Amino acid sequence: MPNTASAKKMVRKIERRTAVNKNRRTRMRTYVRRVEEAIAAGDQAAAKTAFQAAEPEIMRAVSKGILHKNAGSRKVSRLAARVAKMST
Repeated sequence: MPNTASAKKMVRKIERRTAVNKNRRTRMRTYVRRVEEAIAAGDQAAAKTAFQAAEPEIMRAVSKGILHKNAGSRKVSRLAARVAKMST
């Protein structure tokens, strides 16, 4: 339990920041899930368009501090490989 005024304010700030970060993380995961669903369905065109929408969303999460830079790059790389594999 915060005792000082500054500690109480920090609790309020952290709650707001947590809500924003949660929203951004959920948004990113939704875009990734759309790509994975299109891959699972075998729909190459939908997977490609979903990936094109997901890539900037993942990198935006990286720039906002939701994901580490390497984790975001790895996620994009693996999704791109899975989408590319569908065409062969």
